Amino acid sequence: MSHTFHVMTFGCQMNVNDSEWLERALMQRGMQPAPLEEADVVVLNTCSVRDKPEQKVYSALGRVRQATGGKKSVLVAVAGCVAQQIGQGFFERFPQVRLVLGTDGIAQAPEAIERLLAQPKLKLSLIDFSARYPERDAALPQSTCPPSAFVNIMQGCNNYCTYCIVPFTRGRQKSRYTQAILEECRSLVAGGSREITLLGQNVNSFGQDDCGDGTSFESLLRAVAGIQGLQRLRFVSPHPKDISPSVIRAFGELENLCPRLHLPLQAGSDRVLKTMNRKYDGQRFLQICADLRAARPDMALSTDLIVGFPGETEDDFQETLRLMREANFVASFSFAYSDRPGTRASLYPDKIDPEVKQDRLVRLQALQDELGAAWLQSRVGTESTLLLESTSRKNTDAQGLEQWQGRDTHGNTVNVELAAGMGKKGLLLPVHIQAAKKHSLLGIATGEAW
Repeated sequence: MSHTFHVMTFGCQMNVNDSEWLERALMQRGMQPAPLEEADVVVLNTCSVRDKPEQKVYSALGRVRQATGGKKSVLVAVAGCVAQQIGQGFFERFPQVRLVLGTDGIAQAPEAIERLLAQPKLKLSLIDFSARYPERDAALPQSTCPPSAFVNIMQGCNNYCTYCIVPFTRGRQKSRYTQAILEECRSLVAGGSREITLLGQNVNSFGQDDCGDGTSFESLLRAVAGIQGLQRLRFVSPHPKDISPSVIRAFGELENLCPRLHLPLQAGSDRVLKTMNRKYDGQRFLQICADLRAARPDMALSTDLIVGFPGETEDDFQETLRLMREANFVASFSFAYSDRPGTRASLYPDKIDPEVKQDRLVRLQALQDELGAAWLQSRVGTESTLLLESTSRKNTDAQGLEQWQGRDTHGNTVNVELAAGMGKKGLLLPVHIQAAKKHSLLGIATGEAW
């Protein structure tokens, strides 16, 4: 009998990548994806970075129970950061939960699920941190490689920013062996991937731990960039305190390294940055931005921002707005501060009133909308190349043109019309940017897709 599964994903790109790998691995074992209501196995891959993560997972588990009719035959697994925090506590509250997978346990998930399906009364908890990076089966036949692929190069973090729970839920930093990364990247490109994004909590410190082989991030970056057939290369996320001049120079030297970088600022006030344990100040951050644009003048920078950190004054907040303008971010992920259990900042006094935090968040996001709109407008009239991703909901219009969407090298979403049958997911298409919308661009094809 063939079993069915359904995966629900919360949080960061690393979780998305983990879930996509798990889906492929289960399909290789003969299982098929299905809607939640029809699944024999339901996996919740969870995140605890933002506010009230436990409550969100509990609510999701309630929806799962309702959708599946509470059937004991449905195997429910909880994976990721909240699973790492709560552990076997899920077994007591939710009888359907029979598998708890910590952040290092995801590599064992396919075998654990098969075992649990064969033994209906068994429950498993896999939440111990491994001593080294937990390598996985490839689970990706060359015929199914995605056009844009993600490759984990490390797990965990050693920085202990005072607001961040990652070192507690993903453990200490563990770098992968360089050869394993390169083999995965080569396999993806050979199977048709045009773009690869290297993933890690702090990619700049790759190799600087007891688990790696001593390869620097710059050396890894150049080795991946040199893979024949790789059209685009990206990485996320670097820590500003660790980004090296050689990595900055690489943006001007590696043709396939895309001119888009997510560089987390978090706050603009030097006092707040120090309290956050970020180990750089505003001047250092702006110098990094200037150096990046000196290496690649069309560099597009995005960031992460937290408002309402304990003790943040209006003057501190104004410093954040000032640095946003000077850094000229094209986009940002912004959040009101919330306590995370076990972090140093959760013990800090001088918590900011929720209404004040919300007011600051609204003002910050209004500024980001202004900066983002100016960036998109600046792209009008330029030439670019899209990696086609999907057709739009409109699909074919009255003239027989298909509406396609893709991303340029700067990460912008671009919409373009193509003659029916000329577009295909994963093709590269040269375009001229005609107009800017609120969050995207409009382009016209200037050549054939390839």
